[in-house]
Amino acid sequence: MARENLREEGRGVKAGRGIFGAVLVTLVVLFGSGPEAAAVEKQVPDSKEQIKLSFAPLVRKTAPAVVNIYTRKVVQTRQIAPLFRDPFFQRFFGREFGFQLPGKKRKRVQNSLGSGVIVASNGLIVTNNHVIEGADEITVVLSDRREFDAVIEGRDESTDLAVLRIDGGKEPLSFLELGDSDDLEVGDLVLAIGNPFGVGQTVTSGIVSAMARTQVGISDLNSFIQTDAAINPGNSGGALVTMDGRLVGINSAIFSKSGGSLGIGFAIPSNMVRSVVASLVNEGHVIRPWLGAWGQAVNADIAASLGMPRPSGVLVSNVYSGGPADRAGLSVGDIILAVNGREINDTRDLRYRIATLPVGQSTDLKVWRNKKTSVIKVALEVPPENPPADITELTGVNPLSGSTVANISPALAVKLRLGSFEPGVIILRINRGSSARRLGFKRGDMILSINGNSVKSVSYLKKFLAQQLGRFEITIKRNGKTIKRVFNR
Repeated sequence: MARENLREEGRGVKAGRGIFGAVLVTLVVLFGSGPEAAAVEKQVPDSKEQIKLSFAPLVRKTAPAVVNIYTRKVVQTRQIAPLFRDPFFQRFFGREFGFQLPGKKRKRVQNSLGSGVIVASNGLIVTNNHVIEGADEITVVLSDRREFDAVIEGRDESTDLAVLRIDGGKEPLSFLELGDSDDLEVGDLVLAIGNPFGVGQTVTSGIVSAMARTQVGISDLNSFIQTDAAINPGNSGGALVTMDGRLVGINSAIFSKSGGSLGIGFAIPSNMVRSVVASLVNEGHVIRPWLGAWGQAVNADIAASLGMPRPSGVLVSNVYSGGPADRAGLSVGDIILAVNGREINDTRDLRYRIATLPVGQSTDLKVWRNKKTSVIKVALEVPPENPPADITELTGVNPLSGSTVANISPALAVKLRLGSFEPGVIILRINRGSSARRLGFKRGDMILSINGNSVKSVSYLKKFLAQQLGRFEITIKRNGKTIKRVFNR
């Protein structure tokens, strides 16, 4: 699935009303009116009367908790010399091509829209981070047309979630309770509610098309719910609702070549939403547990070599010494099949499952070892900041001058979303116009050695660079590949 075809957009929905009245009792039995309905056996319509049922009661119950979000951002752009505004130049060289007039800057207001969901009566709202990112002003409009200024309670780029808060006064606001997204099954009916294209609140219906979509590439820590409920631009942050009126997902993106709905939409599961909201509200930032083990998805060849009945789980290739997994007895070569009874298919699925769990407790890992399965209990802890980052901007006459580097620790690896842990030194950023930028170094490069000397820490790196040498042979790792380059003064 090409990333350029994935558009972060909101969800729109239309609801046909059908025939209501005499069949209300049947509607309650089929779709539920509260938590007790979860125990009702799922079934498909078996008569014309049932097909004519309406979602209207469910919409009346849930729609007031879904809000429209409008943001304003002031941006500054340099004015371009008139010659370079000519369409001929823009066609062949791009819109950014052209001579910028010195000192000439123009301010303009950039508006955008999205959706959000009230999850607490005190005005706590969940939306997508990309809806409010960089906003100077955020306005929330309720379904009854009341408007409120919103403040950002917290943001999490890894899951593309943000939490806002509004002051609704003394009157409690309508809100949606979070359901258990793990209870969803492919084929379950769902409603998507949001503000597509800014036309106003809209409702669409559909089914759960797939679960645990991890290859979408929208954010780092998600196992998306896929739905065919119509979702369009402006619905980002809107609600995916089950038939018992609970929130099971935050609509986040669609797969589209045209920008409109093609029936492939993705929602962030409510279990991840619950974890992020609790952490942002209680701690002010997201705290996630850390397993201390990495690996790769099990394919057919690996499964056959290990005598597994089918490809499943994650093959452990690295275990952090002294970490939670190591202390629990997990070893290289083990295959993690499930977390707390929930099967996993790849490394993203494993990270998602661990990320939804609370720090300070423990989890059960189902493990395949020596053609047998067993359960290992692992403590859920935060990643350690060992060694300390020692963030340093490098200066002087050397190829890395102008770059800022740090020691990699498990905590920093998680923060930088590296996916695995390797000790060493990493480039965090590079100044414009610096030697490091001109010589082709990039953010995220790991510095492995200088002139054959292993770079174990920032202090080692500084010592090697301080030597008065006329030649630098620097080895780095970039995107999993080792690169060796030679620089002469």
